[in-house]
Amino acid sequence: MKIKSLMCLCVSAFLAFAAQTQELASDDIKSRIQPLGKVHVAGAKAETAASGPRSGTQIYNKSCVACHSVGVLGAPKFQDATDWAPRISKGLDTLVEHALKGFNAMPPKGTCGDCSDDEIKAAIEHMIEGL
Repeated sequence: MKIKSLMCLCVSAFLAFAAQTQELASDDIKSRIQPLGKVHVAGAKAETAASGPRSGTQIYNKSCVACHSVGVLGAPKFQDATDWAPRISKGLDTLVEHALKGFNAMPPKGTCGDCSDDEIKAAIEHMIEGL
């Protein structure tokens, strides 16, 4: 009899837990993991609302300069052929994919969470221009 009571108690606890878990809909989960703030890069200029796509120069100056000007954590330096050559050899599509998804120490889209894919590509083209 005690085994049946213990078994019923275990099953009841499991069902209560399962029901509670199912209540967490995907929208609830998404709202719980929303970022609490935004990253501000020291020295980056504040930008007014864009009326269209920003240039590669604008994106670089806003979001890329902090790391790519001095090579923070191995970031290839701005228009430095030695740093960029092994990366360029993999092709522009690979460079863009790494920038969008993140690569090594670089987070996805670097520090430009509001950049479009085309703006990220333009920033890369700006950094490798003339190499």
